[in-house]
Amino acid sequence: MDRSNDTGPHDVPNDAPFEAPASAHPAMQAWAIDAVPALQVGEGCTRRDLPAGPGVRVWVVDMAPGAQWPVLDHHETGESYYVIAGEVIEGQARFGPGTYVYFAPDSRHRPHTETGVRLIGMNLGYSAFLAAGGSPESITHCYHPTQG
Repeated sequence: MDRSNDTGPHDVPNDAPFEAPASAHPAMQAWAIDAVPALQVGEGCTRRDLPAGPGVRVWVVDMAPGAQWPVLDHHETGESYYVIAGEVIEGQARFGPGTYVYFAPDSRHRPHTETGVRLIGMNLGYSAFLAAGGSPESITHCYHPTQG
C-alpha cells in the first residue's frame, strides 16, 4: 500500500500484504474498507487507517456492542467523524447513522457504544492545521476542563 501521503503514525507496516486495487484513473485510489488491515486499539475497538492527502489523517473505527474507546482521546487540531452504522455515545448524547460530529481544536472525548458503531473520521496534522489558518492559540484556549 502506498503510504507516501500518510503523515500520521504508520500502524500498518509498509510491507503488509495489503495491496491497493487497480485504478480507473492514475490519480484515483479506491479500497474496500473491510480489506484494509484493522489495528486493534482496545477491547472491542479497531481502527483502519486510510490513505489521504498530505497533512490529513482519515480512518474507519469499528466498536463492538458495549465497547468504550480505551483512552481519553485528545485532538490538538480537532476531529470530525461521520457515523456510518450503529450508535456512538459522547457523554449523554447519542449519535446514529448519518450524524456528523465535530470536535474543536484541543478537545477531548472518550466515546462508547451500547449497540456497536462504525464511523469514518478525519483530522489535520499540526503543520496542515497551521497552514490552513489554525493557530497555536486556538489549541491552547479552546479546551475547557469540563471536557474530561
